[in-house]
Amino acid sequence: MSNKPDAADDDGADKYTVPGLERGLRLLCEFSRQERNLSAPELAKRLGVPRSTVFRLLSTLERMGFVERNPGGRDYRLGMAVLRMGFEYLASLELTEIGRPLLDRLRDDLQYSTNLVVRDGRSIIYVSKSSAEAPFTSTVNVGTRLPVHATVLGRVLLMDMSLPQLRELYPEEHLKVYSENTPHTVLDLFNMVQHDRERGYVLGEGFFERGISTVAAPVRDHSGKVVAAMGATIPAPHIASDRHDAVVSRVCAAANELSRLLDHAPHESAQVVNLWPR
Repeated sequence: MSNKPDAADDDGADKYTVPGLERGLRLLCEFSRQERNLSAPELAKRLGVPRSTVFRLLSTLERMGFVERNPGGRDYRLGMAVLRMGFEYLASLELTEIGRPLLDRLRDDLQYSTNLVVRDGRSIIYVSKSSAEAPFTSTVNVGTRLPVHATVLGRVLLMDMSLPQLRELYPEEHLKVYSENTPHTVLDLFNMVQHDRERGYVLGEGFFERGISTVAAPVRDHSGKVVAAMGATIPAPHIASDRHDAVVSRVCAAANELSRLLDHAPHESAQVVNLWPR
């Protein structure tokens, strides 16, 4: 009896792949914030498939609402079905389901808008938000993506990373600068995050956007890994000194409670250390 594996086994999971579905998903992934409109010939070139195949894929996706034609009929853009699917995905996350009541409670306690974000590569993604009733209107909504290295919430999500891991994430010599507070190199970012880790939270006044302050703390899962960042957005260039300690302690407490609900059990209680310069 032969011990050689069957030819089908050599293919592994490939034997279950549906080529048409794979092409359709790859086609959708070609659209981005930078390239919102693409033509059928351009898509055929990128995917390396005949134009007739791309036209059939586009026709199917258009009928289902995943793409739509621009006025004039030549170029295509993503349709509302993609957006609906994205929101359904965010709503299905256990993190958002458990975290939403805590965000609402933190918002009520502080009277500031509160947010929950996760990391996707070099971007943070807002997965839940609880808005305070105030004249200030934030342009950030669920699904918004911002750069990790240049945001307070992003710095929280980097707390677990070593310098080699950060260099792998940011191989370039200089980081893109968004404000005077943005770290210019990976080493600058690493040193900043090390201080954040020791402190246990991050506070930034005008760090990414002038006139906006943010306090954020890490949310950890059962393994102790940082899986999200919870924060409060203060519509002011500075946090009043008599409110600083209360805001920090309540944000940290809410993040710790969400961590506990995600089965995180720290070996010793985290202490909120006040390193705010007086």
